[in-house]
Amino acid sequence: MPSVPTTLNVQQRASLREHNSFGLPAQARTLVRIGSEAELRRVVDHPEYGVAPKLVLGGGSNLVLTRDVDAVVLKIEIRGRRLLREDPEAWIVEAGAGENWHELVAWTLEQGWPGLENLALIPGSVGATPVQNIGAYGVELKDRFESLDAIDLVTGRTVQLDAAACRFGYRDSVFKQHLAGKSVITRVRLRLPKPWQPVLGYLDLERRMAETGVTQPDARTVFDWICAIRRAKLPDPKRIGNAGSFFKNPVVTPEQCRDIIGRDPEIVHYPMPDGSIKLAAGWLIDACGWKGKSIGRAGVYERQALVLVNRGGASGAEVVTLARAIQESVYGRFGIRLEPEPIIV
Repeated sequence: MPSVPTTLNVQQRASLREHNSFGLPAQARTLVRIGSEAELRRVVDHPEYGVAPKLVLGGGSNLVLTRDVDAVVLKIEIRGRRLLREDPEAWIVEAGAGENWHELVAWTLEQGWPGLENLALIPGSVGATPVQNIGAYGVELKDRFESLDAIDLVTGRTVQLDAAACRFGYRDSVFKQHLAGKSVITRVRLRLPKPWQPVLGYLDLERRMAETGVTQPDARTVFDWICAIRRAKLPDPKRIGNAGSFFKNPVVTPEQCRDIIGRDPEIVHYPMPDGSIKLAAGWLIDACGWKGKSIGRAGVYERQALVLVNRGGASGAEVVTLARAIQESVYGRFGIRLEPEPIIV
């Protein structure tokens, strides 16, 4: 077992620009890098840090910083990944919260454990994925979730939560509700079911099958397709600051959808199992003429209207101003209020 440092890795007045994928300027009063559960408990027990307000930071890919953070920022860097167990029904894989999500997806495929391929290239850390209940191309994290460990920021105790306890919703979980700021995810376990079945119900994947003539792709092929699709649509945060999809796809009733189709027959929409209809937020934004437009140094990406970008030197305030202008525009035309995905601080 690796030794735990006797002192915490602490930086005062630390820049957060490199720790958020938008590249927004902000400073943390205190930044503590957390490499183990023991270090996190040391923060909880600390006479100053233990009682201070806290902000949990993973990969910073789901965050809009509008100001300096007058709190203890916990940069979660707990690593490690392993096959916890295998049974006739599934592979159970465990990963530390500080692992890179996409690298974990690629690693599971390399080991011969398919099931996460539809979630390839989603930016961020493993620990952030249950918070947001990430999803793409017909698969959400909850569909592959087994359990997680989290540490209570008051008591320092470790608790294990199953899917029911996490209260997963569309881009939502208990960690965005009453556990927000109260606990820190340290390890996540995923259930990759056997036998593997591809999830191919999205238009982009259907196009790939038609183009290639491959109607029964294996998991590696689906992974490669999704990486190519995402790279064609979405900017690399290392080159252009962004937080991925900025708005949730709104869910409406069939009656609301019929009303919108009556006015805009080309609207992109997807029936949901519960009878509701999911609308493509990017299509709504594009229909309002926002693709490629900017307010200040924050803009809407030219290839995908769902992505807001930092065109260079943007502030968090400029990003929020742009987002609110888009919300008002979409509401004015469609009567639908778009909800941001990232956490705005």
